[in-house]
Amino acid sequence: MNLRRLDAYFRRLVEEGLLPGAVVLVARGGEVVFQGVYGYLDPGRGLPMREDALFRLYSMTKPWVSALALSFVEEGTLSLLDPVEKYLPEFSGLRVGREVGEGIVYEPLKRPLTVYDLLRHTAGLTYGVFFRSPVKGLYLEAGVDRFDLSREVFLERLAALPLRFQPGETFEYGLATDLLGHLLEALAGRSLAELLEERLFRPLGMRDSGFQAKDPARLAQPFPKDPETGHSLRLLPVETPPPRYAGGMGGVGTAADYLAFLEALRLGRGALSPTMAGFMVQDHLGSLYPEALKRGPEYLPGPGYSFGLGVAVRVEPMGYSPGALGEWTWAGFGGTFFFVDPLQEITALYLAQAPNLLSVLEPEKALHSRLGARLQHAFRTLVYLGLE
Repeated sequence: MNLRRLDAYFRRLVEEGLLPGAVVLVARGGEVVFQGVYGYLDPGRGLPMREDALFRLYSMTKPWVSALALSFVEEGTLSLLDPVEKYLPEFSGLRVGREVGEGIVYEPLKRPLTVYDLLRHTAGLTYGVFFRSPVKGLYLEAGVDRFDLSREVFLERLAALPLRFQPGETFEYGLATDLLGHLLEALAGRSLAELLEERLFRPLGMRDSGFQAKDPARLAQPFPKDPETGHSLRLLPVETPPPRYAGGMGGVGTAADYLAFLEALRLGRGALSPTMAGFMVQDHLGSLYPEALKRGPEYLPGPGYSFGLGVAVRVEPMGYSPGALGEWTWAGFGGTFFFVDPLQEITALYLAQAPNLLSVLEPEKALHSRLGARLQHAFRTLVYLGLE
């Protein structure tokens, strides 16, 4: 593969002051064919980036927890059809908050919320911080998106909130994976950190992965202010143990560790068998995908991508960048991204600490930003161009 254009692109982003630093890895057929280390580990102190830098992964924690849940399914101790309330009884009284204009009309659930709903984000749970709606406003008021809540307080507040949609009705990106992680804790009687270490990190040699930076001196930092918006940047505090293990956003790791995880999923080794690994990365929305796509920017996988169990899955040739059917992908708010093309045997990722606040404050403008979604699309394009 010839990835000189990819290398030049990341160098230019750093030189133009758009990216503080990054680590990029591209593997093909299980062999690393490109590694790039760019910019600064800490731009405020002028420390250069290092290949073993630690990054806050935010939503790239979700595939970890999804794979962990499927390991319990594989051994028969958990079923995708299990209702959430079986393990977390406080969720037995959920309601749906149907949005009518600026108001909310409450209605009972048509069926129980299941583990399967949590994995494919058809639970109706949402995030308050992304986009705006009456139900999202309730989530903001309750503060359930915050990182500083204890497990007990988080579950109590979330159980009191309405779902935005009926379970199984549509894809709604939200706190489903956080709830899934706490469900696994209730199932196993152990912390999510312990379960991931035992079933995922240790078998795959992911020594630097977890919910706390094991060496804070290697923790990558963002610019003090976003170069596009001028907003001050503050990322999750991961130097000390968290108040709860947030399975949807709390992970920390290195590029090498995350590549090991992706390769294990691609090949079906480690935590999951080939059958279950393949099951995780196939389309699980089916007929829900076309309708969900009509929701525009609120459908975060974007055109051409349906959703599996913790990752987006390409189901159409259309999209904003090249790609093959069956490719699977996801990203993290802090500036991290990966995609895996099983047909071409490509696994590619970049880790940076450059959150694009514009995508939160004005989501409809995210695709026109110089960072954020544009960086993801450019990365995928340049990797595929390297095949020529």
